[in-house]
This record gives sequence, C-alpha cells and structure tokens, in this order.
Amino acid sequence: MTHSPPPAPPPPPVRRLTVLYDAGCPLCVQLRGWLARQTQRVPLDFVPAGSAEARHRFPRLDHRATLEEITVIGDAGQVYRSEAAWITCLWALDAYRATAHRLSTPAGLPLARATVLAAAKLRAARTGGKGPNGCAEGRCVPGHGAGA
Repeated sequence: MTHSPPPAPPPPPVRRLTVLYDAGCPLCVQLRGWLARQTQRVPLDFVPAGSAEARHRFPRLDHRATLEEITVIGDAGQVYRSEAAWITCLWALDAYRATAHRLSTPAGLPLARATVLAAAKLRAARTGGKGPNGCAEGRCVPGHGAGA
C-alpha cells in the first residue's frame, strides 16, 4: 500500500501589507490617499517605490519594476503585482473584500486586468508618457531622473 505525502502546510495568514506606490505619480498618490482613508481589515503601510526605505525593507525586490506597477508585499514575504496587487489592496479593505473575491475569480480577473490597464493609460496621459521625475517609461530611480 502506498502512502500519500502529508499535505502542504497552509500559507501563513496575512496580518499586514506594504503598498509600494510611485510617489512621483499624481494618480498613484491620489489612490494611496483613497486606500489610506478606507477602513482596513488588514493594515496597509505605504512606502514610496524605489525609496531608500523600500530598498532597505525589501532588498531582494526589483525596485525599478516597482516604479512601473503597483507592488504589494505581505508580512510573510508574499509579493503581488499589477492586478493581483490591486485585488489584494481591495481585499484588505473592510467595504471591498467581497469585491476583491469577485475580481479574483476567472470571470472577474479580466475586469481587474482592464482596470489596471486603464489606470496605466491614465497615468501615462497625466505624466506625458513619462514616469517619476520626468523619466521615460517610468524607468527611473528617484533622484536620478531628468528632474533630479
């Protein structure tokens, strides 16, 4: 008789999330403010992407990539990017947890993806297609771009 291996342990619960956001992007700053004003089931900490604090707290992350798309890190090291990051932010909010669950389904994921793409286009339109500090395609580290 063959014994099956023991089941994998469940993932650790998420007790706190860190949202890395582009502090040089007006839309990103507005969305950060909106998230901060909501009642949170899971506390959200906000850290500017590419900052010294972000680099210190998360040395293994690709910090250039965090300037291009929202990145959320769980307290157990989970990393969420793009639409998964937005869904995770909504999941952390008391009033939007059910919405996050709907968006995380196969039927809801295309809407989440489309929303993230629309936000990226709006961000590009507001910044003239340039990222933080006037850098092309948002690929600059703060303090090293055209506006530095």
